[in-house]
Amino acid sequence: MVNRRGRWQTASEVLGLLSRQPGITRAAVARALQLSTGSATEVTARLRDLQLLSESPAPIQGRGRPTTVLAAHPLGPVVLALELRQGGWRSGVVALDGSLDQLPARRHRRDGPASVLAALREVVVSAAEQYGDRLQAVTLAVPGTVRGLELLQASTLSWNDVDLSPVVEGTGLYLLAGNDATLAGVAEARTGAAAGAGTALHLIVEVGIGGTLLLDGVPVGGASGTAGEYGHTPYGDRSVRCPCGARGCWDLEIDGRALARHLDEPLPDDPYVYADELLRGARSSRVQRAVERVAEALGAGLAGLVNAHDPSVITLGGLAVPLRAAAPAAFAAAYEDNLMTFRRTAPPPILDAAHPTDGVLRGAGALGLDHLTSEASLTAWEAGRG
Repeated sequence: MVNRRGRWQTASEVLGLLSRQPGITRAAVARALQLSTGSATEVTARLRDLQLLSESPAPIQGRGRPTTVLAAHPLGPVVLALELRQGGWRSGVVALDGSLDQLPARRHRRDGPASVLAALREVVVSAAEQYGDRLQAVTLAVPGTVRGLELLQASTLSWNDVDLSPVVEGTGLYLLAGNDATLAGVAEARTGAAAGAGTALHLIVEVGIGGTLLLDGVPVGGASGTAGEYGHTPYGDRSVRCPCGARGCWDLEIDGRALARHLDEPLPDDPYVYADELLRGARSSRVQRAVERVAEALGAGLAGLVNAHDPSVITLGGLAVPLRAAAPAAFAAAYEDNLMTFRRTAPPPILDAAHPTDGVLRGAGALGLDHLTSEASLTAWEAGRG
């Protein structure tokens, strides 16, 4: 029993390295896990026999024994990643090396949770028909607060207390769920701009702002798994009540709703599209001032999070990237002015996300791969292969 458990633990670590470092060599795996050449060869051979990974000769570089490059086996297990958005959804299939095969995006009519989840279930059923027993898990990213498989609150969808399990009902597939901004942060910490950082803070602006604090690539979930709701910290106007129920939420200060308010324009139907068009187009002095006010709100709030969390690196995604670029001086001044004095000499670097368009799907895939590479899942995969 000890030997069997140890074997799967090592196998799980090998596959974990593969998902974080696609194209890693067997020699690099041996160094990272402090395995002998023989042990590394034995483990990878076993995983190859189980159709979990494949090996191909690595380019020869200097002297030394030849090694191999590891990749996901073409018949190995996969995860279906689903990203639910305000007006539609995206999906993709993720292999053990983290490679993402993104599927066409679809729109939904926001008819309510039941119809949207039923449509997502059709995507799951279609993927199961295509991949058969290779499809081992489904991960659903949602724009709201998640606890287990319950969507507690999604202000932009006007959903509350929604059970997400109907997405896989009747399929026998394992379902995981997570907040979209949290999962985008996982992607940056695993294979993106924050890779290798011990403590990383990720923020993404779309409709409102969300994010996560990650320790060694793992998001801090809090006591009930609902941490990271930065958009609902009281950095805004206390006279304004947010759809979440709280007052003065930062959410209302940094997206298209804030821009429309500063410009005395009606609340846009799609705050993301509204803000994106303003930031991409030519801007009058009046519009530029509105952009600067929103950039100041972003910089000031970010400084508060730095004071609280002390991250070694910060990554920005979504509209946060063009917003900072559109008003760099206003952002930088607000950021520095709200940092504690001792932090101003060496503040953490603020980097653009390396996965600006598919980070949520990649993070959802990473969450699913964590499940697939657990000892229990590997044991079940072996049993399924006879």
